[in-house]
Amino acid sequence: MGQAAVIARSEPIERVVADPATAPAVKSRLELAQRAREFAVNELALPDGRSYRSYADLGRPYAVWNVVAAPEFSVDPRRWCYPVAGCVAYRGYFDEARAIAQARRLAWRGDDVTVGGVATYSTLGHLPDPVFSTMLAWSEARFVGTIFHELAHERLYVAGDSGFSEAFASVVEQEGVRRWLQSHGHEAALEHYRASLQREAEFAALLRTARERLAQLYASGEPPETLRVAKQREFGRLKFEYTLLRARWGGYAGYDGWFARTLGNADLAAVATYHDCVPGLRRELEAAGSLPAFYARVEALAAGPPLARRAVCRTE
Repeated sequence: MGQAAVIARSEPIERVVADPATAPAVKSRLELAQRAREFAVNELALPDGRSYRSYADLGRPYAVWNVVAAPEFSVDPRRWCYPVAGCVAYRGYFDEARAIAQARRLAWRGDDVTVGGVATYSTLGHLPDPVFSTMLAWSEARFVGTIFHELAHERLYVAGDSGFSEAFASVVEQEGVRRWLQSHGHEAALEHYRASLQREAEFAALLRTARERLAQLYASGEPPETLRVAKQREFGRLKFEYTLLRARWGGYAGYDGWFARTLGNADLAAVATYHDCVPGLRRELEAAGSLPAFYARVEALAAGPPLARRAVCRTE
């Protein structure tokens, strides 16, 4: 029903742009989406399908809300399985209240739980994904990068391997944004984007180290009471290490909101899904030397055993 409502709200971008009642800011962003889609097809060899030809004004802040859960003493997220996407480390809802209700049920059971709003998502090319109203306020780099990211999912998605699939799309997104900004002569924006990617990588590495420490703690065999105290100490350590990282960034506060919450295993798992495999696939792109060669490498990995993909994703 939620997906049917999205389709019902979708209108062809050409019609929305041509409508005199369309706000200039919306029209400008949709024209940018058209250019980004053309760039993705012609310069990044991404699918020229039905997606991003339409616009959906959802009238809400997010397209969906994802619930991520992990047991109290585990860094491995719970997984939900679906016919097309396979098993993934989150459960998505079109209605925020239903997502919160599910999170409460899982928390009552004893899980660490987090709920996060998501501005867009991919149906992997099975349905015509629109440009959502929830995306319009983003920067140019984030906006076009998201289109590249979601179209990359249409090119390749490994059912049941969210980490590998998301990393592939993220690497294509990053390379696409780099080429986009260079082709448009936006050198200052490119430097800003590179700095943001470096901060993102350091943020992910910080969380990965904390997750490794927690995994060792949970495997120690200590009684639950001892684990709970030590677990809180580790999350306190993580927040302190972030203050040091933030100072090294010159006071950049972009992640302050994330760390201001009460953190748990689910928060670490949610970030891991999108970041852990990125460095490994970035190395694959550099070794391939071109996007077509990179696609061939990744498609071979996708067709092979999961252990081969895990080896590529392993951090050095």
